[in-house]
Amino acid sequence: MRMYDIIQKKRDGGVLSAEEIEFFVNGYTASEIPDYQASALMMAIFLKGMNDEETAVLTQSMAYSGDTVDLSRFGTLSVDKHSTGGVGDKTTLIVAPIAASVGCKVAKMSGRGLGHTGGTVDKLESVPGYRTSLSSDDFLSQVEKVGVAVIGQTGNLAPADKKMYALRDVTATVGSIPLITSSIMSKKLAAGSHSIVLDVKVGSGAFMKTVEDARTLAEKMVEIGKRCGRNMTALLTDMNTPLGHNVGNSLEIIEAVNVLKGEKTGDLREVCLALASNMISLSLGIPIDEALKKAENAVESGAALKKMTEWISEQGGDASYITDTSRFEKPKFSRSVKATQSGYIASMDAEKIGISAVELGAGRASKTDEIDHAAGIVIAKKTGEYVKKGDELCVLFTNNCACLDEAEHKYLDSLAFSDEKPSERPLIYGVVG
Repeated sequence: MRMYDIIQKKRDGGVLSAEEIEFFVNGYTASEIPDYQASALMMAIFLKGMNDEETAVLTQSMAYSGDTVDLSRFGTLSVDKHSTGGVGDKTTLIVAPIAASVGCKVAKMSGRGLGHTGGTVDKLESVPGYRTSLSSDDFLSQVEKVGVAVIGQTGNLAPADKKMYALRDVTATVGSIPLITSSIMSKKLAAGSHSIVLDVKVGSGAFMKTVEDARTLAEKMVEIGKRCGRNMTALLTDMNTPLGHNVGNSLEIIEAVNVLKGEKTGDLREVCLALASNMISLSLGIPIDEALKKAENAVESGAALKKMTEWISEQGGDASYITDTSRFEKPKFSRSVKATQSGYIASMDAEKIGISAVELGAGRASKTDEIDHAAGIVIAKKTGEYVKKGDELCVLFTNNCACLDEAEHKYLDSLAFSDEKPSERPLIYGVVG
């Protein structure tokens, strides 16, 4: 079998066999196939596409290209949630303890932030002592004992995806539905959960800018997951404005705790209850309305907050930061950003707000950048609210005062104003699966 023939076949619109796809994945992972041939195939797939069978084979081949996690000891109770990324997206911090408190087993591997999107691992490292790396035995033992563990992705989990994504990133082939699907789902399959709930973000702060594109991606991922033997559901959720009011690492943990205390309502709580209820429904095999009642009761009874405290403590974190969030480090500098005009906030560009948070030190412009865990933004006014000139729009926090002017400029540039109140966008555009 020759790589040349596989490239030519896909270039001409042919359907690749399972053997041809596996030959490519195995060969490229082992560095037996050069980058120039791999990039040629990526471009051919980008232009010609893949059918569901091809995508399923590609996904499985990538999933088993390295280490996998065996969660069979938990039977059908293991469940994972994956978000396609956004601004202020602290849902894992909320849904994981909710699901675990009612009997689900959440063995989760999360990533770090890069660009305008935040990373769950960075947020958890805001808690002193929290260990984002556990041995396989410790990871599984904690899930068995507590019901939840969240760590960083292991170095050899779906290594084919790591190599292929790095290549796609520099060859203008990121935006391919089959390649996005296989990238996300290969990591989820390798992570081993029986059920998977996908949170596919839609809007200015998301990779998928339109509901139509997000639905297409969601349908493909759900289909591929089912073909690979997983229970699947995907929710299409809004990311035209940041989720909740806090953007930044320790700031987002504080907001998550406030939701679990029952003190915080609004869009963040609503989206998290929807995600958690779908996790519970798939994991426990119960109707969605019954699962929603369990999720709501877990918050109202304090069981979910207690589970979060137990999880953080078991993983080495100082749980007193959860019971008393005022203990988190206070940044040296802050600035109140005022409205420069009166009117309704017609829209917020979530991506630009994420970039403003990066400017403050809450995220990374490159992989080597250091995170300022105290930096970020607390949003006072969101889309649809009326403000008068001089009203506070947000507060910026940082330990580097030199960045405040640029961060303020970027934040103000993210807002559009109108004399008329904008129509309300749905938080959840639909459910697939």
